Amino acid sequence: MGTAKQLLRLDDRPLLQHVLDNVRASEVEEIVLVLGSSAESIQREIDAHNVCVVLNESYQQGMGTSLKAGLAAVGPEAQAALIVLADQPFVRPATLDKLIAEHRSSGAQIAIPTYRGFRGNPVLLDRSVFPEVMALGGDIGCRAIFGDHPRGIVKVPVDDVGILLDIDRREDFEALRRPGDRAKREEALLEATDLQGRELVEETSPKPELVIVGRDTMAIALAKLGQVLRFTITLVDPLLAVDDVPEADRVLHALDFVVLGANPDRHVVVASRGTCDEEAIEQALRVNSVYVALVANRKRGQEVIRGLRLKGIAAEKLAGVRVPAGLQIGAATPEEIALSIIAEIVSERRKRSGETRDPTSGVRSE
Repeated sequence: MGTAKQLLRLDDRPLLQHVLDNVRASEVEEIVLVLGSSAESIQREIDAHNVCVVLNESYQQGMGTSLKAGLAAVGPEAQAALIVLADQPFVRPATLDKLIAEHRSSGAQIAIPTYRGFRGNPVLLDRSVFPEVMALGGDIGCRAIFGDHPRGIVKVPVDDVGILLDIDRREDFEALRRPGDRAKREEALLEATDLQGRELVEETSPKPELVIVGRDTMAIALAKLGQVLRFTITLVDPLLAVDDVPEADRVLHALDFVVLGANPDRHVVVASRGTCDEEAIEQALRVNSVYVALVANRKRGQEVIRGLRLKGIAAEKLAGVRVPAGLQIGAATPEEIALSIIAEIVSERRKRSGETRDPTSGVRSE
């Protein structure tokens, strides 16, 4: 960003000030602010009254150290803590209150806000899980413990797109700092239908469909390859507009695959970077997709599968989920990973149809 991200000015206030003011306007009783890099300059620029400021000297080791420092400073009378991120200035106080109310009523160990099925932040942690989070090391967030508490997690639907809007790049900040654009964007998202896009030509036999959950570079590259191979392309993301992705035939703003209709030739690739991995796979299995794959390293994939197994998803269904996604071709770049995935999909489709190809002649036979 070229400067401390917390001090980027939005409507004449530092980004972090927006976050603090939103928390103050909620039912939160105690605020612990963890600072690391540029701590002194940040403290000079913000109003930190009634805030317990904690300096994390080990911040360079990763977010796990900040979580430890913050939770260690939480008062002994607190029953739970909200892990609020400094780069999410649009989370409404009412959303924080809804998470608190859910914890009070259900006693959830972990409460996660969702917008149209997509998980966001902040996350509420019951005191009973503090020790597990405190035991995390390095650049690991509290999501690492989710797989150990499949029955203790409650997802709380909220009408607040702010839980998904964080600022990681300069272009993110420039897009969100314009009040008119931001308001127009949020209004459009809230009014959008669950499934919108170009009209699809009705065919006697449905075209093969490629559903991609996510919008990173790999996801767009995969959409382009699928387009070349004449798949119907559906991108699933709460913030995308159809005009943003000419590679897609349609955009699904809610994590509900039932609205896609029946298709016996549907392939689902989950590239959500952890925001809705389990939920997306569950949706894909629910609509009997013929190919389901997760873009993640093997360790993360095992955590996701274990979590789904604990939720009661049948082992035979989970056995068909490809983790990691794609053929093993030594792919490294996003484009190469996309190529390995589309190659695996093509290979699986040929196997299902009973077709083979002579590699020396290029002639297909049955």
